[in-house]
Amino acid sequence: MPLPFLATFAEEYFPSQYYLRFILGFSILYALRSYSQGRKTNRERDLHGRVVLLTGGFTPTGSTLLEALAKRGAHIIALSPDPIEEPHINLVVEALRETSKNRQIFAEHCDLSSTESTKSFCTKFLTGQETRLDALIFTHEYEHIGPFFASEKERADCEVKRAAASDATFLITTLLLPTLLVAPPERDIRIINVVNPFYAAAVPLFPKAPNRKGSQLVLEGFRALRSVVLTRHWQRVFDALPAAPAPDADAPSAETTISASKQQKSNIVAVSVSPGFSRADTIAPLLRAKRGPRFSPRGFILYLLMLPVLYIFAKSASSAIEPILHALFVPTPFKQKVTVGKDTKGPLEDSSPEEVLKPGALYSNCSVVLLGIKVPEAAKKKDDKDAVVDDKEYGGEELGRMVWESYEESLKARGEGVSQVGVEEKGDSKKKDS
Repeated sequence: MPLPFLATFAEEYFPSQYYLRFILGFSILYALRSYSQGRKTNRERDLHGRVVLLTGGFTPTGSTLLEALAKRGAHIIALSPDPIEEPHINLVVEALRETSKNRQIFAEHCDLSSTESTKSFCTKFLTGQETRLDALIFTHEYEHIGPFFASEKERADCEVKRAAASDATFLITTLLLPTLLVAPPERDIRIINVVNPFYAAAVPLFPKAPNRKGSQLVLEGFRALRSVVLTRHWQRVFDALPAAPAPDADAPSAETTISASKQQKSNIVAVSVSPGFSRADTIAPLLRAKRGPRFSPRGFILYLLMLPVLYIFAKSASSAIEPILHALFVPTPFKQKVTVGKDTKGPLEDSSPEEVLKPGALYSNCSVVLLGIKVPEAAKKKDDKDAVVDDKEYGGEELGRMVWESYEESLKARGEGVSQVGVEEKGDSKKKDS
């Protein structure tokens, strides 16, 4: 008789005078967990017919995002560092196809740690019959690299992995840019760069590279902040390109789309997203509790002991993808829908949505994050005429250009077998050479 037993147990160990305290305690814990999980997007979007290229799709957060995109009908190309013939890759793809009733889910082999593999995939995609892309979502940089305590060799290995992951994002965007630029001007194209939540730890030092023997959190934050600055500069480059012509207002269609050139000139939107601290992709790698070559039994036991606290204060994978979906669902300022009738006279009424995606911004908790990044003297721009407008955001155009050049030099250095150096060190060396 379980019910009488439970009633006797509760009456003996939980006296009635403590009921209010128990209820209050559970209410506080529930409120803390709800707050820690962050905001959920209040937007929705039909993704049928949209082609999404997803990196890191087989990590905990990436696989959850992959499932969310599949349920909304997206045509997904998920990149995997492992051969697609591997059983775990086939099982995930087939399971998603069955559960979502969406057959347009594909896995492609691309080892992002190898520039040759990345180039090979991009070449294969560009020379294929179908080259449409509506979104690039880079989730491979979100997974934390580097435990709390690491040996000198482990630190060097982690630094190589960080450089390879960041370079892959830059390389894929650069190589696939031709197919994005020739897309119809009315097509809504988004580039979403998912970054590590420790970006704030690197703001005081940025762009000076932190000590490699220092905190792994600062090193990860430097990588994330560098990606944020690069993404903002990508948007400056997109908006500096010639604006697409606006559709004919006299077209017979009852609804037309025009370019909101004052807010955004390009139909390509690049944003960064920080999903926050997740248990699987942030905390577990820090404690060496994630299955892999650096797995530690002690770290795994510690993770299990901390799990009740982590359950409250760290995010689940389903909560971590909410800001990513928000950046994918929120309308962009490029499009403004207006009703055009044959007998319409006078100015057209603007019916833009209340919230629009801010091009080039960093999003966290489904809202824009403002960062006060200082521009170093080494990044000061010379007196020349530049087509890229300096908006002073995230370090401005000067810092964005310097970070861009550091990515280019990093790719060259990797090709020559030279390790990556800091952004400011590169700028100083170039200044000395000149």
